[in-house]
Amino acid sequence: MPHLVILYSGNLDAIVDMPLLCRDAADAMLAVRDEAGAQVFPHGGTRVLAYPAPHFALADGGAAGRAAGAGKTGISGPDPGEYAFMYANLRMARGRSAATQQRAGEAVTAALRGRLDPVMATRHIGLTVQVDEGAEVFDAKHSTLHPLFKKPA
Repeated sequence: MPHLVILYSGNLDAIVDMPLLCRDAADAMLAVRDEAGAQVFPHGGTRVLAYPAPHFALADGGAAGRAAGAGKTGISGPDPGEYAFMYANLRMARGRSAATQQRAGEAVTAALRGRLDPVMATRHIGLTVQVDEGAEVFDAKHSTLHPLFKKPA
């Protein structure tokens, strides 16, 4: 842990480089530091997973966007009249301060916006980022990744 799970409308695949967006988000997560300056998330446990929704319905289907027109909403360029969404849920283990949770959420949001903002200049896209602390009832881990990042004693 942490895991960032991204659900998004499949129409974003044609206009957003999702592998780079995932890498940007993972790098942002790895850069988060706590109040003492320590890295918050372990390299071996940091995961970003993105899943497109091939079937989706958003708001009014694009009617308001088409009716508003590009010039009236500040959206420049050709507006295909379809909406898109991205929902990102960052789940981390318990015990981190509220300030650290805030920094992590802000870092992920900034990384996602780095890829989405240019597209949002010509499309109507909703972005939601949520941070949750794990409240595990059962938590099993098995990994050959963590040993790669442990310093020798």
